[in-house]
Amino acid sequence: MKLIGYVLLLAVVFAPQAFSQYHPKTEMRAVWIATVNNVDWPSKPGLTTEEQKKEITGLLDKLTGYNLNTVIFQVRPAADAFYPSAIEPWSWWLTGEQGKAPEPFYDPLEFMIRECRKRGFDIHVWLNPYRAVTDTANIVSVNHITRIHPEWFLTYGKTVYFDPGLPQTRDYVSSVAGDIVRRYDIDAVHMDDYFYPYRISGKEFPDDSSFCKFPNGFSPDDKEDWRRDNVNRIIRQLSDTIKAVKPWVEFGISPFGVWRNSDKDTLGSETRAGQTNYDDLYADILLWQKEGWIDYIVPQIYWHIGFEVADYEVLSDWWNRNAFGCRLYIGQAPYRINRKAAAREWRSSMQITRQVKMNRKIPLVSGSVYFSAKVLRDNPLRLKERLTRDLYRYPALPPSNNRIDPVIPGQPFDTELTYSVDSLRFSWRGRENTKKFVIYKLRRNKPADLNDPANILQVTSDTLFSAPSGRNNNPGRYYYMVSSMSRTNTESDPVYF
Repeated sequence: MKLIGYVLLLAVVFAPQAFSQYHPKTEMRAVWIATVNNVDWPSKPGLTTEEQKKEITGLLDKLTGYNLNTVIFQVRPAADAFYPSAIEPWSWWLTGEQGKAPEPFYDPLEFMIRECRKRGFDIHVWLNPYRAVTDTANIVSVNHITRIHPEWFLTYGKTVYFDPGLPQTRDYVSSVAGDIVRRYDIDAVHMDDYFYPYRISGKEFPDDSSFCKFPNGFSPDDKEDWRRDNVNRIIRQLSDTIKAVKPWVEFGISPFGVWRNSDKDTLGSETRAGQTNYDDLYADILLWQKEGWIDYIVPQIYWHIGFEVADYEVLSDWWNRNAFGCRLYIGQAPYRINRKAAAREWRSSMQITRQVKMNRKIPLVSGSVYFSAKVLRDNPLRLKERLTRDLYRYPALPPSNNRIDPVIPGQPFDTELTYSVDSLRFSWRGRENTKKFVIYKLRRNKPADLNDPANILQVTSDTLFSAPSGRNNNPGRYYYMVSSMSRTNTESDPVYF
């Protein structure tokens, strides 16, 4: 039996209802997938293509079970690539040999994007701006940039870094980012907290030469300001590059959780962090937010509520008061959950749920990002069950961004529902500017509330979807609708099946 869809008038579709803070329809629920040192994927270098694909799909299926909606995938851990690149070599952590392509050949980034889209996930690509070699003992390929232009690099500890003071560094890193944005269907470019490296006690970062060559108007007494200016310049150039290629692609930063301590700056937070973004990593996050160079921030507040040195509650409130129009998400630390954790607060997964509840009471916090995928896969102390029976019981859609001009999607069309004793089969067609679809299941003889995430049945980029029939999906008791989501996470008006 077939039911042919038609447009439902908005006056009928949307019942008045206040925004639900406890079960929001729109909320960032993201996870980092780290590839450096094989933290999350692949489990080890040199797996076969099929083994790598199987691990990706298995991991994404596990993440789907949490009702997440976004993946942040590390594609450039150390001036190398998890995708075919004419600029940088294949990553050692993928194949076990830097510069060696997977066999049989495939594109891991393209595969990840496709599998994410099927499951309704947005995908952000995660780059590191300055790290080039994680350990000087590593063997790099002949086409690695440290071999081609050794004069661009500095060694600090056992790590080799691009010299942030060189214009060549900014141009090169921007070319890498622009290449990815141009070639791939991504939603955002993402960078974490590694700008200038965390300080090594007793060692100064060796950038005197580039300071002498490119002082940019700074005196020797202002060298720390010069370093901050170097990072400002690359952030601004990266932003310009991304927006010139695809204006709808977001640029996000996940900084260390403390900008400055209040003993250094009255604008800083009431914390006593040993190192901070501004004073040690030379990352002036607040300036980037004020200038509109970045679209979202994810401060890594990896401490518990009540932690004396850096209290989660104090910091989440501080970032809320200093968002400056940027979308604000919070970086969460489920990796700390352990029955034997030194801090008793982490001996239960309840610390994370307490933090999520707190986030939802803070006006500008729009969701969470979890470190990391492996931890969620392993489900420490039943975190998944704790989240999904309550706070994440229903799906949520990723937020749009007020710094991105919205793309208005066209409605789906040619909707059709075929049902039998065993299954319901939904099909439809999408418009050109659509990246995914939201299918709603609504109870007959009740107002259609599309603001209630309990009514979301599925989010997917596919144009076919099947569900088991029976009492819980009986078309006599329920009716179904579908809407489009554009590349800026703007939702269309829905249509009937």
